[in-house]
Amino acid sequence: MVRDGLAFLIFFVSGFAALVYQVLWLRELGLLFGNTAEAAATVIAVFFAGIAAGGAYWGARVGRHRSPLRSFGILELCVAVTALLHFVLVHAYHAIYPLLYAVVGESAALTTLLKLILAFVVLFPPAFFMGGTLPAMGQHLIRSPARLGPTGSLLYAVNTLGGMSGAFAGAFVLPLTMDIDHVYLFAVGLDALVGLCALMLAARTRQAVPARPANTTYPDRPPTPSKAAAPLPGALVALLAFASGAAALAVEVLWTRMFAQVLHNSVYTYSVVLILFLAALAFGSLLASILARTRLAPAPIVAALLTATGVAVGASPWLFATLTGGLNYVGGGDEGFGRYIAIVFAKAAVVVLPAGVLLGTVLPYLLRILQGRGTTAGATIGRLVAVNTVGGILGAVGAGFLLLAWLGLWAALVAIAVGYLALAGAVLLATPLAPRWTVAAPVTLAGLMLFLALHMLPDRIRNFRGETLVELREGSHATAAVVRRDGHKLIRVNNFYRLGGTGAMASERNQGRIPLMLHPNPRSVFFLGLGTGITAGAAMEFDLARIDICEILPEVVYLARRHFNDAAQGLYDDPRTDIRVEDGRNCLAARPRQYDVIISDLFTPWKAGTGNLYTVEHYELARERLHPGGLFAQWLPMYQLDRADFDIIVRSMLEAFPRVVLWRGDMFASAPILAVVGYPDAHATIDPNALRGHGLALAGRDDLPADAVEAAALRFYVGNLSSSASLFADAPANHDDRPVIEYLSPQRHGGDRGSRFVGMPLARFYEALATQTPPARDPYLQALDDTQRGYVTAGLSYYRYVALQHEGHFEAAEVFLNDFLARTPFKLPPAVNRRDAPASQWDFTTR
Repeated sequence: MVRDGLAFLIFFVSGFAALVYQVLWLRELGLLFGNTAEAAATVIAVFFAGIAAGGAYWGARVGRHRSPLRSFGILELCVAVTALLHFVLVHAYHAIYPLLYAVVGESAALTTLLKLILAFVVLFPPAFFMGGTLPAMGQHLIRSPARLGPTGSLLYAVNTLGGMSGAFAGAFVLPLTMDIDHVYLFAVGLDALVGLCALMLAARTRQAVPARPANTTYPDRPPTPSKAAAPLPGALVALLAFASGAAALAVEVLWTRMFAQVLHNSVYTYSVVLILFLAALAFGSLLASILARTRLAPAPIVAALLTATGVAVGASPWLFATLTGGLNYVGGGDEGFGRYIAIVFAKAAVVVLPAGVLLGTVLPYLLRILQGRGTTAGATIGRLVAVNTVGGILGAVGAGFLLLAWLGLWAALVAIAVGYLALAGAVLLATPLAPRWTVAAPVTLAGLMLFLALHMLPDRIRNFRGETLVELREGSHATAAVVRRDGHKLIRVNNFYRLGGTGAMASERNQGRIPLMLHPNPRSVFFLGLGTGITAGAAMEFDLARIDICEILPEVVYLARRHFNDAAQGLYDDPRTDIRVEDGRNCLAARPRQYDVIISDLFTPWKAGTGNLYTVEHYELARERLHPGGLFAQWLPMYQLDRADFDIIVRSMLEAFPRVVLWRGDMFASAPILAVVGYPDAHATIDPNALRGHGLALAGRDDLPADAVEAAALRFYVGNLSSSASLFADAPANHDDRPVIEYLSPQRHGGDRGSRFVGMPLARFYEALATQTPPARDPYLQALDDTQRGYVTAGLSYYRYVALQHEGHFEAAEVFLNDFLARTPFKLPPAVNRRDAPASQWDFTTR
């Protein structure tokens, strides 16, 4: 018994390591292939295909091995060795991927095939050996046919609990204590330790009962069941295993999307859903183990489980909508990170655990039905897991790419629920001597669920006061909507993430205009992120030869084309424009084109999947893609950052670019945006002639005084970050292998935005920057005269003015307004804190 307990313990650790691998593989190959749904699906499909193939292959063989525990140990060592190849292969692929991408050209099908091949080489070998571990351990511990159901279910539970623990450690513990590569090596070390422990345990353990077919007579075999409890046909059991895998993984995909509508969607909140789902599967397996110990007829139990699962899954949309008050944002106050995560866990548990436990009971309980079918325990478990895993692959892909687009989130969940009820009916029909009227129960429930779905499904999007829905698009990547508010249109993604709109036209166009104005003669530009297209539409005002855009969300591209072409100044009809639905970093890495200007849109750094757009490695890639004299602009949403986030991003930019400067995109006090602009040339300077020429073109007037145009542009300049690098010396740099933004920033922000770096705190930073490197000594401004440098100081005064006004200090604010007017040729100040400011901020009334 002690040795069996040790076997269960090392199997728990095996599950722990497996989930750490899975999380890291998704992240690492996401960096290589792009953080798209297609790339994630490719990684998951290859990983699970390896598990399925390994389960079937090794399951058929471990029954013939003298010591299945020894086989388990060897398999674990093989996992560790093949996992180590990850370092060699991934680093090699980072180097050759652009070359391979160039070979396949612009073909989406060939590109997907390339990603599939690369993922196969990296992931399939370790997954193939992982797939054999459950059959091998099952062969070791299941020593009589009567124990196939109880012990097999318990093994599944222990391994899944290990996976749940690995998912928790991989999100909440390990990345905070070591680099990602070290986390990976830690998982490799665990697998090697498990393998060695299994070999030592096998050397001291003599198999209590030689491996033999499961129909061999054992003293503890239960009495022959009654005819009413006759086993289900093998084909139906296989169908149930396949369908339960497909439905379970589909439900996980849909629930993840469901919670994305109300959470801040950091790496932590995504992990919460995964952890709870794995916990539910583990508890379901424990329930299956308990049920397998009873003398109850298996077929009616399976039918009851399927019926209950269908009802629970079908009820989840209504339960979720009720629990969140109609898709209200969860948290968002000042509760702090720990309390916020506790709230997320509590709300998610109410939705996930009841249905998850039920759907997690079905597969392991099928082992009870397969008792006495004439095969070894390892072969039975291996085949069952293989069929279930293949179903899981198709379920995850089908839910993400078909059901969401065809039916939408809520209807897709109801459809899966009806599928569970249909399976329950099939089981009852196939059960000998079962009363046929019992089929009426799942059929009636299925009909009721369909009726409710047609007439009473919850709203698919949060109804904000004063907004009307224009169009909703649910797809593989996100739920996106165009809404109208105060006469303006905007795009929302997953309810709460605004991508901008016509109500902030001037600010959004400035995101394109300011970087392009800084280049004397821009001919090519790359936009990392599209949003509405208003920012990229500013490129229509310049004499460009090529405008390349990458946007990761196809739903956003679809809606932007339909509703924002006019606001984007005809961007979508312009032959110079090439819009690709792809991860922006992957676009830059895969296509070795060079640009005069690269503009990275506003991305929340602590949201899952965007942190790698703020790493040193990404900035170095952007630097390599610039023509001589080019520049890279990283726009920052200051209303979603705190000072620590800002310092980390600046420090990362300073490591990649020899000259880094800071520009404003607007003068808003509560929701400002800033551009951190990097130059590959350490001696880059502002060209006043280029600013003047671009400014006149943007204003659409040739009669404006030169000083008015220069003042209008230079008021947006903040300061030289390279010359003031000591201000950021204590901040860590953000690396792919050490993603401090991704893991530390959400903790500071809790459920919402934490301490935002806006208003007076931002104004005081501007002053510190000006003190460290005054405009008169700023090498970036060396081509300007004293009057022009005074426009920079005027911009600082103006922001101090709007920040003080925002806080209600009107008399103090007037002092800075007067300083602004004294240093500039303007009679009146520009619009203050108004998002309905004119689209052109370059035309001012001068004195």
